[in-house]
Amino acid sequence: MKISLIGMGRVGSALAYTILLRGLADELVLVDKNPNISTGEALDLQHAEAFTDHQMNIYGGEINDTIKSDILVICSSVQWNPSYTSRFDIGHDNLKLFKTIIPPLTNISPDAKLLIITNPVDVMTYHAIKLSGFESHRVFGSGTLIDSARFRTLLSQKTGIHPDDLRAYILGEHGDSQFPLFSMAMAGGSKISEDKISREIYEKTRKAGHEVMDKKGHTNYAISMSAALIIEAIVWDSHRTIPVSLLVNGYLDEYDVCLSLPAVIGKNGISKVIEPVLKKGEVMAFHQCAETVREGIRQSQED
Repeated sequence: MKISLIGMGRVGSALAYTILLRGLADELVLVDKNPNISTGEALDLQHAEAFTDHQMNIYGGEINDTIKSDILVICSSVQWNPSYTSRFDIGHDNLKLFKTIIPPLTNISPDAKLLIITNPVDVMTYHAIKLSGFESHRVFGSGTLIDSARFRTLLSQKTGIHPDDLRAYILGEHGDSQFPLFSMAMAGGSKISEDKISREIYEKTRKAGHEVMDKKGHTNYAISMSAALIIEAIVWDSHRTIPVSLLVNGYLDEYDVCLSLPAVIGKNGISKVIEPVLKKGEVMAFHQCAETVREGIRQSQED
């Protein structure tokens, strides 16, 4: 299994370390615009490998070194500019970046699965599908998996049930228009009711990423763990049901936009998209997410 990580910032380096700890690759290629960083990270991970039970060929390289990758993970992003007024502003510059890296990466790894972590992740997943020419089931973003994990963690504190045993999703946009799927939230077959407390928990979930950013200036551990779960589902062909950002074409009459829905993920990428039956308020929220992301796509394409 050959995995290539593109972009060795805080998220990329944390993900590389997680992949090493979990033994998810035989070959791990690290690529960054600064080759000293990718080489340094690779050397550090090589030394760390001595404390694991896994043998892994880890090295820093360039795009050409990613040839015949099984999984390509895109963490690359331009730096945040103080002139940006919203999270979608960075999408315009990240699209320029994607135009330089996605075609050469996918041309030399035509059978790869392409995982997008770069923000705004729904917008960038959409562009990655178009730029790669890959079938949409092989291109997906980390989406609301991290939001769903935060939601389950906070619900766990209320219910006293392990987060992994809670079936509770955040769907739609990975951003402010996301929404909780209370109509299908379950714990051990018992419904998790939508009440004042659970709504307060969701509001804390929605603000959780901003809180981390405010406190430490970035997020990296939770997003790297969520990305590793997606990678693990591909590597072990485990058919896990995971909310990821994917191309929506027909669900609730929405087309040609990327949003998070639960998807069954295995060695070939997405094998099935779960289309939950939503209540009226959730349907409205999903359409709002679609409108928001479409506007983000439009803004990113402006000259």
